[in-house]
Formats: sequence, C-alpha cells, structure tokens
Amino acid sequence: MRRKSSRQVSPVRAATRQGVAVGVATAAYGISFGALAVAAGLDIWQTCVLSLLMFTGGSQFALVGVLASGGVAAGPAAIASAVLLGSRNAAYGMRMKPVVGGNGWLRDSAAAWLTIDESTAVSLAQDDPAARRRGFWVTGIVVYVGWNLTTLAGALIGDLLGDTRAYGLDAAAAAAFLGLIWPRLKSHQTIAVASAAAVLAAALTPVVAPGLPVIAAALVAVIVGTTNWLGARDDGNGRAAS
Repeated sequence: MRRKSSRQVSPVRAATRQGVAVGVATAAYGISFGALAVAAGLDIWQTCVLSLLMFTGGSQFALVGVLASGGVAAGPAAIASAVLLGSRNAAYGMRMKPVVGGNGWLRDSAAAWLTIDESTAVSLAQDDPAARRRGFWVTGIVVYVGWNLTTLAGALIGDLLGDTRAYGLDAAAAAAFLGLIWPRLKSHQTIAVASAAAVLAAALTPVVAPGLPVIAAALVAVIVGTTNWLGARDDGNGRAAS
C-alpha cells in the first residue's frame, strides 16, 4: 500500500484559509478608499470613523464618489446612494441568520456587523456547517481589521499628497468601484443590470445633481431583481429552468 503524500485538509481548516485569503485581498482596497475619501474633502479622522462604523465597501466608495463630484451640497444624495447600495446586506443577514445566529444578542450583533459580500460568499461556499461558521467569522474579522488599517494608511498617504486631483485620484472612485463589481458580472442578468445602470447613469450625469444618477442606476437593479428579468425561471418543480 502506498502512503498518502499529504493529509486531507479538514473543511474547517480549508474555510479558515479561504477566509484569510479573501479577507487580505479585500482589505487592500481600503488604501484606495482612504486616499479617495481625503480627496473628496474628508479629514483623516472622518475617513477612519466612516470605515469603522459604516463598513461596507461599495457604499463607502459611492459616498465619497458623490461627495468628490458635488461637494457638501451633494451630501443628502451621497447618503441616499450609500444607504441604497448597503441595503443588500439586509438580505445577506436573513440568509446568514440560520448559519451564525441564535447565540445571544452580543454575538448576533457582531455577526450583523460583519455580514458583507465577502463573509457571506465564503461561508455559503462551504458544505460543512462548522466550516460555514468558521468561514464567515474569519473572513469578516480579517476584512474588518484589515480594511480599517488600510483605510488609515490610505488617508495618511492622501493627506501627504495634498491636492490628490493632481494625481488623478478624483476619478479613481469609479475605477475602484468597478474593480469591486467586475468579478460578479458572470450571468446574463448581472451583465444586463450593469449595462443598463451604466447607460442610465451616463445619460443623467450632465442634467441632474451629483448623486442622483447613482440612485437611479441602483433602482435599475431593484426593478430587474424584482421582475427577475433575464434570470433563471422556476419550472414548477422547484428547479431553475434552463
């Protein structure tokens, strides 16, 4: 009999490795956010508090992107854009409640804080219940700690650079946001939503106040998601029709 060259990795350990890898990669975006927030007019402390309390990357980029284009006057539209984009975490929370919830209000509160795209994705990619819990917590904690550290680093860098518009950082929010959503554009429905939202936002930008094109584009996703346009249809037997 031949000996196995290596021991099989347990599901929990595999989930831990995945969580750390995804968490470190995601946290790297915090440097861009910190620099962009300073470019949008926030100071270092405001930038760091935003990451500590808001902690939802897409919404944070949307907020500073709108502020960068419209200034303080665009504040209400910026907040509305961030809230609308961040509302997806409520749907994640309902899905993750059976996985990590039910262990006291303190643990539930922490789970709600860490329920983001990445922690949900890593958790649901696991087959073993214990691995799902481990994947969720490891990913969420690594992203939270790393994101806030890199936000501080980016804010310090942006503050040292001075006028960050001279380096093109005022246009980098859109590029960073695109980098976040690009890996998710895999199905016909997501591609259709992204394309329709981009066209609508581009058409509205010259004629409406800053921030409103973002809100209008987000509503496209709500409408398409509600109607399941181009999505998988149920064949009546609980299966998606091809």
